Amino acid sequence: MPEPAVVYMKMKDLEKDSVRRLKIDDGADGQRLDNFLLAQLKGVPKSRIYKLVRGGEVRVNGGRVDVGRRLQPGDEVRIPPVRTAAPAAAGAARLPPSVNRLLPRILYRDEALIALNKPAGMAVHGGSGVSRGVIEQMRLELPQCRYMELVHRLDRETSGVLLIALKRRALVNLHEAMREGKIRKRYLTLVAGRWPNPLQHVKLPLHKRLDDNGEKRVTVRDDGQTAHTIFRRLESYAGFTLLEAELKTGRTHQIRVHTSHLGFPIAGDDKYGDFELNKQLAKQGLKRMFLHAAHLAFAHPLSGEALELDAPLSDDLTAFLEGLNHAQAV
Repeated sequence: MPEPAVVYMKMKDLEKDSVRRLKIDDGADGQRLDNFLLAQLKGVPKSRIYKLVRGGEVRVNGGRVDVGRRLQPGDEVRIPPVRTAAPAAAGAARLPPSVNRLLPRILYRDEALIALNKPAGMAVHGGSGVSRGVIEQMRLELPQCRYMELVHRLDRETSGVLLIALKRRALVNLHEAMREGKIRKRYLTLVAGRWPNPLQHVKLPLHKRLDDNGEKRVTVRDDGQTAHTIFRRLESYAGFTLLEAELKTGRTHQIRVHTSHLGFPIAGDDKYGDFELNKQLAKQGLKRMFLHAAHLAFAHPLSGEALELDAPLSDDLTAFLEGLNHAQAV
């Protein structure tokens, strides 16, 4: 994919001690300033970039701005001299061999978007003690993609289909499709207990708050936001049920709270689940929450072509189900 052009308005030279003034073109239209700077200053820590912006050393059109400023075509960004690591050394430092690459997990890619089978245990973005999430990792692996933004989020412990926009127009159109309910999301989840109904609509309002530790907690409350999940029973095991959950709304922790509130906590859920049961399940091989974003169906944000994307269950979840099948057959 060709890299969008950035017009250099004024450069004394190409030395690291020169000030750069870059004029934004359509390729970076709508991109956050911090993300633009991360792409320009490869190897510079995010905390250092934030300090440069807050200290007024980075300016847009001659003025101070916030790190979340959305850039527009014609904006001029002043970037001060910043010492960066040499490319080879920076690459080695930022992509150690122990890091699992995400490119092999790509389910679909074109000029407008990427669909990724996100691994469990990886946050979608850095922050709150997480140095690098999916979006930061993808920017490292695809440095030629000047624009790259998350379309939506998945909980850290949830695996499955995650969309990343490579064009501002694609992001805007996908967000509009989400607001209008035109993106169909289906998850697979294993819950404790025997789910009674083959098909069940759950409409329980959800209220979000922060607990004493600053973590998000969601409860069912009459004054909460409307939340609608359709559950389909797929298979029953001894003490468990495999469900398909179709989201009609996209509230924080929606599936987890709906199942837990009804008395069917998700296996391995460390926030809303059965903690004693989770300890037993860990000994049986389930080391994380059994929740997987299995399917997304939507119209392509630029062409309008119908897309259906499926992410297969990971090996650990598949093996755990096979173990339940075996135990049930004995």
